[in-house]
Formats: sequence, structure tokens, C-alpha cells
Amino acid sequence: MEITEIRIFPKEGQDKKLKAYTTVTFDNVFVVRNIKVIQGSSGLFIAMPSRKMKTACPKCSFKNEVGSKYCNQCGGVLSRTEAEKVSDAKLEHRDIAHPITQEFREYLQLKILEAFEKENAQSSDTSHSYDD
Repeated sequence: MEITEIRIFPKEGQDKKLKAYTTVTFDNVFVVRNIKVIQGSSGLFIAMPSRKMKTACPKCSFKNEVGSKYCNQCGGVLSRTEAEKVSDAKLEHRDIAHPITQEFREYLQLKILEAFEKENAQSSDTSHSYDD
């Protein structure tokens, strides 16, 4: 599988760790959007697109986000299992798309971070204004 295009969408704002969103096209026929470039404690890394998981209210069956304390429909108290309390981060989000092998994850991350650095270099070159 060949990466045929990487588009970088830099982010600025309150979340200093989120540096950009990317869109990656494979073989000119398949696209994955919203791969994040994040500044971690040991450098930049990518996070695959994910969605928040939902769980049904025992009272009204409305689907609420995992980790919610109260139902958004009926206001009932939502009970949480011990497993949910221990590993909220793992249960709250699930990847929509992700590499199967570590080798491909490393390749994808390398290519995305190279494109990100190139975009940063270009934007910093064009952001300088020179006075005559």
C-alpha cells in the first residue's frame, strides 16, 4: 500500500498539544481523515481517528457517552462498572481506523511527521515579513 497524498491542517489555539489534523490518501483510492499530530512528553506522535463510545441508560435506553454520570435523556443516574472506573481512557474512545502492524504504524507516523515538519518549515518561511 502506497501513501499517495498527505494533507496537513495545522491547529493553533488553547490545546497546545494538538499540533495538526492530517488527511492521508492511500493508492489514490482510499482516504483516512482526522489523524492527529500530537506533542507528547517525548516528542511528536500520531493518533488515529476515534469516536467516543456510548452505553445505554438502564432506565430509558438512551445512548450516553461512556463515563457520563447522568443520562442526557431522562436524568437518571448511570452506574459504572469497576472496569470502566479503572480504564476510562481505553473505554471512552475507540479507533475508527488504525494500522494492524507496528511496522506500518511506524511507517505512517514517519511519513506524516515528515509532511508536518515540511509544512511547518514552509509556513514559517512565508510568515516572515521583510521591510525595505
